[in-house]
Amino acid sequence: MKTRWICIGVLIVAVSAAAGCRRKAADPFPSSGLVSGWEKTGPTRTYTADTLWQYLDGGADEYIGAGVVSAATSDYKFQGKLEAVVDVYTMKTATGAKKILDDEPASGQTAPLGDAGRIYLQSVVFRKGPTLVRITTYEPAPADALLALAHGIEGRL
Repeated sequence: MKTRWICIGVLIVAVSAAAGCRRKAADPFPSSGLVSGWEKTGPTRTYTADTLWQYLDGGADEYIGAGVVSAATSDYKFQGKLEAVVDVYTMKTATGAKKILDDEPASGQTAPLGDAGRIYLQSVVFRKGPTLVRITTYEPAPADALLALAHGIEGRL
């Protein structure tokens, strides 16, 4: 009987310790000045799979089909001029993030980001594990500036 209580006590301590070791998900959005030239210009907006249509009206189905769990988006400015939107999609699995990236136009160049990435004239898209990141500007952007912001986000995933 005494051994049983000791085993239960050890089990409770082990479960409590394991719960305390879980890392809280880091905020993938660098604050202003953390990436040279980039300023975060607004709050982060978040969506679940059920509310994603509010952000991607007409485009949410592709992400839902790939297993999106949540999405977060935030606005940035480069050197006070060039505006960009950063979207971070968390999928159930890395396969979902790969599916979305694989559906991107092949016209982009390979970018050294995460597990795979592409850079275009006005955007960067990459995946790292179950996360897909898309950075979009409203006009052509310097590739080095886009990659700097992408690396800043990648390091926080």
